[in-house]
Amino acid sequence: MIAHIREDGTEQSLNAHLQGTAELARAFAAAFGAEDWGYTAGLLHDIGKSSVEFQQRIRGGTQRVDHSTAGAQAAYVMKLMPLAYAIAGHHGGLPDGGNFLLAKEEDSSLAGRLKRENLPELGMPLPQLPKLQNPFQPRNKAEVSFLTRMLYSCLVDADFLDTERFMQAGQVERGGYEDLQQLYEKLCRHIEKWGKPRNELNRKRSEILSQALSQGEKPRGIYTMRVPTGGGKTTASLAFALKHALEQGLDRIIYVIPYTSIIEQNAKVFADILGEENVLQHHSNVDWESEDEESCLRLARQRISTENWDAPLIVTTAVQFFESLYAAKPSRCRKLHNIANSVIIFDEAQTLPPDYLRPCLFAMAELVRHYRSSILLCTATQPALEGFFREFAPEYNLEEICPGADGECFRRYSLHRWPEQGETDAASPACTEEELAEALNAEEQMLCILNTKAAAQKVFSLCEQPGRYHLSTLMTAEHRSRVLKEIRQRLNEGKTCRVVSTSLLEAGVDVDFPRVYREEAGLDSILQAAGRCNREGKRSPKESLVYILRLEGSKARQFGQQISMLREIEPHFPDLSSEEAVHAYFEALFSLKSDQLDKKEVLKAFEKGIEGCCFPFRQVAEKIHLVENSAIPLLIPCKENEEDLQLLLQGIYDKPLLRRLGKHTVSVYPQHLSSLLKRGAVQRARDELELYVLMDEKLYQEDIGLALEIPHGEAMFV
Repeated sequence: MIAHIREDGTEQSLNAHLQGTAELARAFAAAFGAEDWGYTAGLLHDIGKSSVEFQQRIRGGTQRVDHSTAGAQAAYVMKLMPLAYAIAGHHGGLPDGGNFLLAKEEDSSLAGRLKRENLPELGMPLPQLPKLQNPFQPRNKAEVSFLTRMLYSCLVDADFLDTERFMQAGQVERGGYEDLQQLYEKLCRHIEKWGKPRNELNRKRSEILSQALSQGEKPRGIYTMRVPTGGGKTTASLAFALKHALEQGLDRIIYVIPYTSIIEQNAKVFADILGEENVLQHHSNVDWESEDEESCLRLARQRISTENWDAPLIVTTAVQFFESLYAAKPSRCRKLHNIANSVIIFDEAQTLPPDYLRPCLFAMAELVRHYRSSILLCTATQPALEGFFREFAPEYNLEEICPGADGECFRRYSLHRWPEQGETDAASPACTEEELAEALNAEEQMLCILNTKAAAQKVFSLCEQPGRYHLSTLMTAEHRSRVLKEIRQRLNEGKTCRVVSTSLLEAGVDVDFPRVYREEAGLDSILQAAGRCNREGKRSPKESLVYILRLEGSKARQFGQQISMLREIEPHFPDLSSEEAVHAYFEALFSLKSDQLDKKEVLKAFEKGIEGCCFPFRQVAEKIHLVENSAIPLLIPCKENEEDLQLLLQGIYDKPLLRRLGKHTVSVYPQHLSSLLKRGAVQRARDELELYVLMDEKLYQEDIGLALEIPHGEAMFV
């Protein structure tokens, strides 16, 4: 009996494939003490291929054969439910459990598939299986679902790798990364220059780094790192992670960053320390193509590694990380087993979306409790998460690895209301866009961050030239990068530089302004924006001013609750940047939103099912969207993408071409798109793609990107 046939006619026996998959799955599941479960999954997953019907099919027959259900039914008879789900879905995705009383055999749920009686008869006996013991005792169905998904990951990756190894005759290059000990030695060489600090600021940075390294010897657990902006947080967190991984025998480091706008900046820091070849970026902005042969080979290997995260250092987004942990598709779940036995760093932890906070924290707790991982919550404004971890991981306490990291040397700015009202700052009146622009024009260098694109474009238009700049997601990524480079250059040269931006500039972007104006939002957003003021510490805090303002007629309803909490705590804390103020803000916010911290009822779905359907893996996967984004990509034509655009319009495209074009798109909401369509300013690129092309290029402007207001009579009709 055969499992696969190569193009040259070479056959892989079914026994060889089952055994090869089982051995790989055993090794993967050993990371969380479930090696026998992984081995059993591998032995059972393709036993349906032993039927006469499948053997005829693989030799050229046309009859479709369900080969997955047989193994699932065998696992079910043995009362190995997690394996029944994993085997049933190892090609098409984890199925919903369904209703085991009412399901019919034609249903796609596991319950339906287990009732199928007309499956082809197996041509081999069931293999000899080890006696299984639970790797841990699950407390609830949510934990069972998590274990199921992790075992599913082991099976899917093992099945793919064994098949790939045979079909490609071992020609696919995987791995080849330096090990963690070698990376740690590179880090040590890099930080040698920190050993003799020349001023108080560098002395404090060295102290933080030393603390982080020494804390790396601690046992696996949940740790926090509250380091102010400018404290060397990125390097110190990497140092902790490398030391901790070596001390605890962990396999890799996973760095989870909230925004793609800052991920490349952090990845560059890691690459400078460890070598670009050892840092795997997995996010939508990665370009896997290169004209340089050496780089091309490296990128090809790294692209393969995004399938299963087998690199020593992964840099990814919170969206990729958490949506994968609740996914049902094989391609999304395949890497999950490599999250086990890792150090996972969550940068800017306060940005976890409140609507999914409980599912995210449950997953984080599970990884520590049952999957041998450690977590580091790394942020300058630590949210109040202790209560959640006491619920999900009561045996672990959050422990700060750099106590006392705060210091006067890190105090970069003074925080005020604008316009200033003396002792009644909190009652500062709302200003008009014209009044705000007048104040901004009085500054030589300043950053103003507003909540809406419309307000940002309007205030920008009122700023004086030269030296005014605008940044928002209505500009392409390539355009924003170019403008940001020019902004940094003008700041460094001391030239006039007035920037009006949306919030995309506030989190982790390396710019340094003497003044920052921030429209009211959540306290975490305000303090993130404040981190762009006197970032390099070249001025005194008294002359480095951060203003909080209220904009008249503001339409940023999504910040309503955050603004209410800000106003509620503000009178009680003279210093809003203090740890006490931040803690009080998050406690108040989480209390206010307690019934919305699992808005899609993800955890409830596994405990109680959805409308009679138990273990609704697929339904939950469809619910999880950390960024609820109804925006639609709009391609902006330019000389650089002219050839690719023509190929796309002719229907000649592939993933690399779409990825290249992605650098030249902006995201527009349905109402904005509808207005553009009515005026004939855009057209759909292809019927099969949710992608539009801007036809009236006058609507994309060099200073603001895509205009929100479309002048009547100026659009091109097609």
